[in-house]
Amino acid sequence: MENMNTFQQFIEYFQVNGSYVFTQFFRHFLISIYGVIFAAIVGIPIGIFISKHYKLANWVIRIANIIQTIPSLAMISILMLGLGLGVNVVILTVFLYSLLPIIKNTYTGMRQVDSNALDVGKGMGMTSLQRLYMIELPLSVSVIMAGIRNALVVAIGITAIGAFVGAGGLGDIIIRGTNATNGTSIILAGALPTALMAIITDWLLGIVERRLDPATKTSK
Repeated sequence: MENMNTFQQFIEYFQVNGSYVFTQFFRHFLISIYGVIFAAIVGIPIGIFISKHYKLANWVIRIANIIQTIPSLAMISILMLGLGLGVNVVILTVFLYSLLPIIKNTYTGMRQVDSNALDVGKGMGMTSLQRLYMIELPLSVSVIMAGIRNALVVAIGITAIGAFVGAGGLGDIIIRGTNATNGTSIILAGALPTALMAIITDWLLGIVERRLDPATKTSK
């Protein structure tokens, strides 16, 4: 009976606040995607660089690992001291947490490129830049995409915590639910769309990853 009442309250909340939930859903996604895009802009070149200078790889990946060990709420609190409240703090937090999977996957993908393919490129007179864009990146793009995929799913969870510093998003609805009497339905109104966003994003990027996989293209 209690579960039935919660479900009814959940439906009623959506009927009254549907537009608000959608606005926060869209805001939540944008914060997550911005942080991951900035991380990709920085992380992919770093991953390519350390694949060419692999003695630096352990140090760079170790630093990115250290960032991952810091609890997300602590990271947001630390950054808030310098940047204040708002969206920028959360985007920077997402950026920092997204670096490890993107750098590591880029490095792994580049190192897995068949050396014979590179030798063929050299034999054809390709420059190192041409080999990068015409051989290495096409062969490693699916692995890089897997890193971006992992980063975005993690980012969606981190962004929910951003409501504590006034960034908005679906976490704002969850916090309202925890502060309300009998707020289970409100918590669900924030938590379920967050989970749905993560599932759909992972599924869609998984499709893109498989499409970009050279092995899939060869089998066709």
